[in-house]
Amino acid sequence: MSIYAFEDFVPVVHESAYVHPNATVTGHVTIGRDVYIGPGAAIRGDWGGIVIEDGCNVQECCTVHMFPGVTVVLEEGAHVGHGAVVHGARIGRNALVGMNAVVMDHAHVGAGSVVGALCFVPTGMQIPERKVVVGNPARIVKDVSDEMLAWKTEGTRLYQGLPRRLHDTLRECAPLRALTPEQAARRDAQAATYRTWHETRAGGAAAAPGDRTGD
Repeated sequence: MSIYAFEDFVPVVHESAYVHPNATVTGHVTIGRDVYIGPGAAIRGDWGGIVIEDGCNVQECCTVHMFPGVTVVLEEGAHVGHGAVVHGARIGRNALVGMNAVVMDHAHVGAGSVVGALCFVPTGMQIPERKVVVGNPARIVKDVSDEMLAWKTEGTRLYQGLPRRLHDTLRECAPLRALTPEQAARRDAQAATYRTWHETRAGGAAAAPGDRTGD
């Protein structure tokens, strides 16, 4: 793990969490139980603090940072998709921030809310619980249904189990030169274990733009 002390602030990482060797965690950072930090993520607690509570995930190439004197909080089960930026904000319990979204200073994403992919949440925006927000600047377009919240929770649960699997099985290896039948069978079995939001809704109405959330 790339873990760095800064001015006597040493990151605190629960033993069950997984911080990828290509992620960087610096300074005044606390990472809870069963948290996943993906490769390329920068969790930088130099000018303020960062608290990532139990069961969160911060995926590949995300940035979490702040202005001086601010503590960023990702509440339990918060889910931050690939390439997202959280700067000086608070992400509520079991909320989802979609791929390449930006959540700015002093914004608060309410519990169970969904921030769409590529969304820009401006400074100070207060998003109530269980709302879907999209666009630049962000706007609230609808409520998070029970079905959508259950789908989000299921996806986050996959990430909560990922740290243990990585601790148990991740290793450097030489590549195969061709796909073996065993690997192909494993791949097919893996594909059957999860449905995207669009697949979950298959057979119903076409997905609305606000459903393009990303994970």
